[in-house]
Formats: sequence, structure tokens, C-alpha cells
Amino acid sequence: MITHDVIIVGSGLAGMRCAVEIRRKAPQADIAIVSKIYPTRSHSGAAQGGIAAPLGNVRYDENQMPVPDSEENPQDNWQIHMYDTVKGADFIGDQDAIEILCREAAPTIYELEHMGVPFSRLPDGRIAQRPFGGHANPRACYAADRTGHALLHTLYGELVRYDIKVYPESYMLGLVVEDNICRGITVMDIRTGQIETIQAKATMFGTGGYGRAFKITSNAFSSTGDGITAAYRVGLPLEDMEFVQFHPTGLFSHGILLSEGARGEGGYLLNGLGERFMTRYAPGRMELAPRDVVSRAIYAEIEAGRGAGPNADYVLLDLRHLGKKKLDERLPQITELARDYLGIDPVTEPVPIQPTAHYSMGGIPTDADGRVVTTIDGQDTVIVGFFAAGECACASVHGANRLGTNSLLEATVFGRRTGQTIANFLLGEARDGRGLAPMPAYALKQAEDEVAELLSRRGSENHADIRKELQATMFGNAGVFRQPDKLTQQLGIINDLRERFQRISLDDRGRKYNTELVDVLELSHLLEFSECIVAGALAREESRGAHARRDFPKRDDAKWMKHTLAFRGADGRPQLTYKPVRYGPEGPRFQPEERKY
Repeated sequence: MITHDVIIVGSGLAGMRCAVEIRRKAPQADIAIVSKIYPTRSHSGAAQGGIAAPLGNVRYDENQMPVPDSEENPQDNWQIHMYDTVKGADFIGDQDAIEILCREAAPTIYELEHMGVPFSRLPDGRIAQRPFGGHANPRACYAADRTGHALLHTLYGELVRYDIKVYPESYMLGLVVEDNICRGITVMDIRTGQIETIQAKATMFGTGGYGRAFKITSNAFSSTGDGITAAYRVGLPLEDMEFVQFHPTGLFSHGILLSEGARGEGGYLLNGLGERFMTRYAPGRMELAPRDVVSRAIYAEIEAGRGAGPNADYVLLDLRHLGKKKLDERLPQITELARDYLGIDPVTEPVPIQPTAHYSMGGIPTDADGRVVTTIDGQDTVIVGFFAAGECACASVHGANRLGTNSLLEATVFGRRTGQTIANFLLGEARDGRGLAPMPAYALKQAEDEVAELLSRRGSENHADIRKELQATMFGNAGVFRQPDKLTQQLGIINDLRERFQRISLDDRGRKYNTELVDVLELSHLLEFSECIVAGALAREESRGAHARRDFPKRDDAKWMKHTLAFRGADGRPQLTYKPVRYGPEGPRFQPEERKY
């Protein structure tokens, strides 16, 4: 058995920022990171357009064009950012956590700048900012269209500087929680097949999102919801899983992200008739309306027969008027992606796009300090020693719909706050003389048995076929628009796929670098949490943010201003319950209102 003071699962922005903060606050702590890939390949690096902060470096002029703002009297502030975020979340976000996110945004950006993040600059040297959907002011700080990449590599440099141990290519098999105390994890070294338990005083999940449940997605292959499923399997609830965001501009047929920064720089959307169709859906904000609004508008155009292409099944992102110089300077990555994957040069041709599964608003419930909570007798109860931050967590700062650029902000703000919480937790442990909670003997055997059982199967089903069917049907039946018959059908499909999963057979029965085994483990997670998405969506009889029901097109605050919690029942199926939206001690800062853009 391996022991550490802290084990962090996941090496994206949230996990790395957490590790750095623990080292700063508790220098003697023994910290390690477990990651199934190498840290610099984490999905955080795929974020392109920017990270939000109300620095007030740029404002709109009288023609609604972004220009440098006054240093003495900037137009932006954290309260405006908070209102935009609460409204973008369709008023179901927890306002105490959103206030923290927006209050701490500006200092977080300056801290990252001092770490060495190469932000793009205004002519006077201040950090440049561009417009993004749903934000009243230009507040996306960016590094061309490689912002996530720049942040990830800068933080990795900090990880190396602080000499934090990393277990790369190590697959977390399970979470160990007993008597409401987290004991650590079980893990498999992908290179050797060796299975171990890792015991820790504090376990932190920064395991990312779960967009790989859908066929068309911007998510990396690694975004398979391993962390949330591990929490679910030990009896913890998953919160608001029905809120899955579809980004409007995924590269057609691939789903690869084309940053919202493209629209922030002036790119616009055209239908097959050459119309800027957003005049019909969000005349005040046009292409810079929030993602849920724009995604639904694209689908509405396609369903009305106004799509582009031979099958009228996509729309176009037009960047031609920006010119080659601006595209090369500010959007080089998406220009390359369009050229490499579709053979289209955005300098001379509009780019085919379609909505792509992008972000998971739901996840493991936490408080605003990164502590994982469950609900017992209607009350939030902290799981001692278990923490989470980033996309796998649900502090509910995004509610039903995340605004662009708030995800990188969430990962860094709450990664740091969780690191502070863990450091204080360790210092309290040391002060009270408490040590490691015992690791139960069954944990290692359970993990070994699971892997051995999978390797021994001799069924007739192919796991890749099951994965493809799950992803295709999730995209078709639980996508941008939802209706009860399709959701019910999808629950049946998942049930059938889970039965077929019991009859799979692996071609590779070895232990070393068995990537087929990893694929199968990931598939078991995809099947399990997808059922929570669909069950939550079927139960929520309203439309709110990214959750759009055709049979209930309006938001219903009287019945549904509450969070969904999915617990794993005795039969392995999700059991739904609900908890109220969280505000600050003085109640909601912003009252619900109709969203208009």
C-alpha cells in the first residue's frame, strides 16, 4: 500500500492549482497526483478563447465595438460579472459560490500573470480582453486562442518547481469511503497492470467532465467521467446531471471546438440562405448570446430547412471579413483546425459548424470550499477527507448553463480554494494528533477482482460497438432538445447496453499497457452516469438553461427551482431526490427574471 498526506486524482487546472496551493500553505505535506494521462495532455489544454475576469481593461464604444477602457474609472466590476453569471445559469446557480467566483476573478488573473502565463496584451501593456457570449462587458483574458494550453503549461511548471510527485498513466479504479470518512483510492498502473491502494488523509478529485457520453463532443478521449462514477458507486449523490452544455460551434461532423472567441472577435453565423439568423433569436446580443440560446437557434434553423450543405444539416461560421492578419494573430488554432480537418481555409471560406457536447454543469456536490457533501435527512453532510473542484465538481457556479470563460476561472479559483481547505485540514489533523484513517482490507481485493473478472469474460459482445451506440443515441435522444418519448427510449437503450456489457469479451488479456481494458473500464462509467443524465432530464418537466424540453418549453420556478440529486439505488439505478438552491446568509442577491438577450 502506498501512503501520502494528499492524493489528487486528475492533473488538469483544478488538480494542479490545488496541489500548488497545498504546498504553499502546508510545505511539509506529502502530495501526489494520479493521472491516467501525462499532465500536460489534460483536457484543460483544449480550452481556447479565454478566462473571465472583470478587469475593466476593455469596454464597448458607442458602436458596440471593444476598445481600451480607462484605467481610472473602468466600466466593469465583480457585481456585473456576478449578475451575468447568475442570469446565464438561468437563476439556479448557488449564488454564494458565484459571488466567490466573481469576487476572486481579478486577483486570480494577476496571480496567473505573475506565474508567467503569456496573456495577449493591449498596446499599453495591460492584459487584453475580448467579448464572450452572455457577458455584458469584454472580460475574456486570453492567450491568442490557446488560453487553456498556456495556463496548463504554466501551472505544470509550478508543479515541477514545487517538486510534487506525479503518477502518470495510472488509472483510478475506485474511491474508498467508510463511515463518512474518505480513506483514499485504488489505482492501476497502466504500464504494468499492478493494482495498489493509495491511502491518504485527504483525497481530491479534479477528474474533469464527461462529454464522451455523446457522439459529437469537444471533449478529449479521456473525459469519461471516471471520478463522478467512483463517487456515485460509494453512495454519494451526483448533482444536476441533466444540465449538459452544447457549444454552438463544433467543427461539423467532428465536434472539435472552434472557440467562442471567434464570435468575440467579430465572426458571425449564417444559415444556408446566407442570413445572419441570430436576429430571430437574440437581437440584442446576436452571436454573443449564451451558448444554450445559440445552440437552440442553430437547431431551429436546421429543423426549419434553412441549414447549409448538401443535406442542410449544419450552419456556417463566417470569419472571412476579419482578414488573414487578425486570424493569424488572434485565432491561429481554430484556423489550423478548419484547414486540417475539413480542408477549409477560414480566410476565404465560411466554416461548417454544429452544436457539440461541451461542458458538464453537474457533478459531485461540494460546498464553496471544495468539501464534498452528501445529503442526509435533508441536510448537507461533509465527507471527511474528500474534496473536489473543477468540472467534475458541482459547487453550482454554472447552474443550468455556463458562460464561456467561466470554466477556466472556476478551475483556478476553486482549485486554489480547495488547496487552502486541504492545507487547513492537514494542519488541524496534525494539531489534533490524528493520523491516517485505516484502509479497509477489502478495497484492494475488490479492485483486483473487478479487473480479473473483466479479463476473464468470454462473451460475444464488442465493447467498441456498445460505446458507439451509447454515444450516438445519447446525442440523438438527450441532446440540445429533449422530449419524453425519446428520453424514455434512451433509458431502455442504456438498460439494454448495460446487459450487453455483461457479455463483452476482451481480445487483450494481458496486464501490461492493456488500453483495451482501460476502454472497458471507461465504458462501464459512461453507461452508469449516462443513466443519471437521462433520468434527471426526464424528471425535470421544465426548460431551463441547457435543458430544453419540447413539451415544457417554459422555466417553472414554482416547481423546479431546486437541484437534482441522483443516488445509486440498491438495484444500481439512479434514485432521484432534490435539494434547495443555495444563497448567501442574506438571501439571493439577484431575484429570478426572464432571460432576454
